[in-house]
Formats: sequence, structure tokens, C-alpha cells
Amino acid sequence: MSTRHPRLRRKLAAAIGVLASMSLLAACATSDATPGAAAGGEPQAGGDITFLIDSLGDTWIPNNGSISSYQGQVWRQVTDKLVYVDEEGAVSPWVAESWEQNEDATEYTLNLRDGVTFSDGTPVDADAVVANLDIWAKGDPARGINRIGLFPSANYESATAVDPATVKVTFTQPTLGFIPTLGYHGSILLSPETIALPAEGQADLSNAIGSGAFTVESWQEGDNVVLTKRDDYTWGPEALDHTGPAYLDSITYKIVAEQSLRTASVQSSQADVGYNASPQELEALSSEGFQVATPRYLGFAYGFAVDTRVEPFGETAVRQAFQHGIDRQEILDTVYTDDWQAAESFIQSNVPEATDHSAAFAYDPAESERLLDEAGWVAGADGVRTKDGKRLEVTLHPTPYLATSQPVDELIAQQLTRIGFDVTLEAFDVITYGERVTNKEGIAVEEPTRSFIDIGTVAGVLTSVNGGEDWFGVGESDTTLNDFATGISTASDPEARSQLADELQAYVLEQGYYVPVTQIVQRIYVQQPGLQGVTYDGVAFANYATAWLS
Repeated sequence: MSTRHPRLRRKLAAAIGVLASMSLLAACATSDATPGAAAGGEPQAGGDITFLIDSLGDTWIPNNGSISSYQGQVWRQVTDKLVYVDEEGAVSPWVAESWEQNEDATEYTLNLRDGVTFSDGTPVDADAVVANLDIWAKGDPARGINRIGLFPSANYESATAVDPATVKVTFTQPTLGFIPTLGYHGSILLSPETIALPAEGQADLSNAIGSGAFTVESWQEGDNVVLTKRDDYTWGPEALDHTGPAYLDSITYKIVAEQSLRTASVQSSQADVGYNASPQELEALSSEGFQVATPRYLGFAYGFAVDTRVEPFGETAVRQAFQHGIDRQEILDTVYTDDWQAAESFIQSNVPEATDHSAAFAYDPAESERLLDEAGWVAGADGVRTKDGKRLEVTLHPTPYLATSQPVDELIAQQLTRIGFDVTLEAFDVITYGERVTNKEGIAVEEPTRSFIDIGTVAGVLTSVNGGEDWFGVGESDTTLNDFATGISTASDPEARSQLADELQAYVLEQGYYVPVTQIVQRIYVQQPGLQGVTYDGVAFANYATAWLS
């Protein structure tokens, strides 16, 4: 195990871009790691770590980038949340030490923890929390600042500072998901000074004043972010057994686009964490003594949201044939390891309200062919089905937010070809994918990688009701879907909401609106054996306030 020298390691991090082309390739076949299990022992203060990541996104405007798999890693260290949500959806106090709600879940009172401050010394008081709630719910389109996706904005009426330690929040309809959503990775607490900046000011990460365990020491667009710890931090989540200052002195996030180089640099002890390694590498890395973490987040399963406005997916039979034409076990056996599981619904099975509807989309190519035959899709000489002179075509766009998306899509293309689809793959990098695929018209099937904290927010993406994202292109035309979505988002009784969630899952899958593939492990971490105490929250982000070097 290599010895860490704190200031030297920061210099090494800055040099990684130069080293990548020289030493990291050679390091692919070597390892300085000590084989066997990672060391234990008591936490030790001091040391710096380097986290290699494939991207740091395209904007640091908090509302516009905090829910990204990339920027979210940094925001997790720099900011706090009002509540903490673990990987099973359990909610516990953080900056809000307690809360109350009225009987119909339209009014909440947040009681704030005493002594919490932003990094500039100003208090995280009721006025600051109100400013954050307002910007999460409404955004500021005039300044180019989005509202936070999946925040219950449609029902949000107001937030008021009752006194410096108390906030009253009012909704126009029952909103059971409000408290859990305060633990969503977009719901980050920032100083009112930061919130008031114009978009270009917020895009400068050095202006980010949070209350987290780390602060931004420096950053370079498209290259790196360096964070240093706050010595006065004493308000970490109670659920994590460490509420005081971080043990580590600093974290350097460094962009290394090539997956193999990220892994190789961890193997050669030039970095401490490599993000988004290939699943095929994980067993070998574990056997070499490296730590591998594959946390599942609360959210949607990996698969395809189908836009019913794009032919040929306006036909239910085509959508259902697409569902039954995918061999999920072959994907698990070929691309993944035992850390991955087959999808049981279009939401992850660790979401408290998830229920098993896997029979609705089970692999059954004979059923796919029957559906297509009955719908009039006839196989041609080349094996591709046609109807009314049109070919049964689909283009898959592997999502760059998931390291395994392209090999999975390549397998799916082969599987769908066997039942008569003509499948094309078109892959883009993160920025181009956002420009050409995400929420764009004419994209027949899109691969969401979307986490959420509470089932009540799911309604916000399914239809266009109350400004929803309308994933399936049905607008408000599917009244059954509208009723389920509205019923879930406005329920005041948890048991009734769970029943509606079960019925919603069955309906969406029966209609072929969503084609689940696997349960998602979007964030894969390979770490040095000596990096101890890392924790992962409900959206699978690593928390380094609890970590130390042994």
C-alpha cells in the first residue's frame, strides 16, 4: 500500500493529464495494491485523495447541473441537505432536525438545526432555507436557471420564515413526497448570495457558497476541481455516525476520459478512486485487493421510455413486441456481474413502493412475433418486417451516463433483429447526447438514467399534466395514466398511495410505455484498499466526509 503525502498528492493530481499518456498505459498490467480485504481500524485524520471521473458536465449552475451523475459528485461534498435519505429510502434528520405535517399533508413545519453555517460564516437560517425552496420549486427562467426536476413544484404554494429556526411550507394539494424529496441530489442548500447571482456568476464554481464538509479551493473548466475540508463542520447526518469535520484534507476530481486509464491509475496508486469502471473488470480488481462499490440508487430501472408519437411505436402491439423481444438474462450473463439484477418493474426494487411486474415484459420472442403478425407487420426477404410500405425501424442511442449502455444496446439490437426489427445504433458523448437526444422530438426510445427519492414525484415525468415531462408523448390524452399520476402525487394516505403506485406500474408496463431491462447501477467506484469509511446515499453518490486513509 502506498504512503500518502498530502501536499505531494495534490501536485500529483494536477500532473495526471501528463502522466496519462506516459505511465498509465504501462500500469494496466501492474498493481501496488496489497491483496486481500481492505484494512480496518480507527479513523485517521489527514491525507488527500484523487478521484478520476470521465466528465464534469457542461455547467456548474446549481439548479441546472446538480442532478448530473458528474457535477453531483462535487455538490455532494460542498453542500448539505435538509434531510438524509439512505439507499432503502429511509429519511432521517440533517439540517432539519425535525419536522411536522398537517393531517392532509398540505402544510409542513421544518425545525432547523442550530449552529449550521455556510462556508462564508453566514447562518443556514429560515430565510436561507426559504430562498432555496423557492429556487428549487420555481427556478428563474429570466436568468436561465431551471427549477429542480422532480421537486413537487406543481403543488408548491409558498415557504415562510416563522422565526430564524422555523420554516412553514404550504402546498395547494397533499404532497406526501415533500420531506423525502428534500434529500434528492438537486435539493442542495446554497447561500442566498450564491442563489442571487446571475447565471454566469453561478456557472463559476468558485462562487458556490455551501454548508458542506468541503469547500472549493480551485477549479479549471473541463479539467479538475479541488476541494478542501472545513475544520468547523459539525453537523453531518446523524444516520452516518460521524457528524464532525471530514477526516480527509482534500479531494481532487480530475477528468480522465478513457475508462482504462482511470482504472490503471488506481492500480498504479496514482489515484484513489476510479469512477465508472467496466463491470468486466470488477472481479479481477476485487481479487487484487481493490475495493469495488456498486450502489443502486432509488429511481427508474434502466430501460427505454417509448415516445408513442414516433412511428412505429404509436402501436401498442409494437411496444409490447419490443418488450418481449429483449433477453435480459443474456444481457446479465454477457455484460454484467452478480452485482446486477434483472428489472422487476420500471422502477428500482429498492424503492419502497416498487412491486414485481416482471411477467408483463418477460422475454418471449414467440409472443413478440405473434403480436407483430397480428398487427400486420410482415417479414421480408431480409428478415425486416414491413407494413404499408414502412420498415419496422428503431434507432438506439446508448446513454453516455451509463458505462455499459453501448454493449447492452449492441446485444439488444441483435435480439430485436431476430424478431424483425431493423436496429441502428447512434452513440454520442455527454454534451452531444444532451443536445440531440435528451427530451428531443423524433427520438423513438430514450434511455433515462433518472434517480428519484420518493414515488410521489414520478407523476412529474409521465404525462404533461401540470407541466410534466411527458416521457411517453401522450400529453394528457391517456386519462387512465393521468388519473394514476395525479392520484399518486396528491395522495394524503401512504397506504392508498402505495396501492395506486402498484396499479400505475402494471398499467405503464401493460401499455408498453416503458421497456425495463435491468436494475440500474449507474455509479461504479473502484477504490484503493486504504480508503475507508466511504458511505453512499439514496442516489448512490459517495460521501467523503466520513472517509479516511489507513
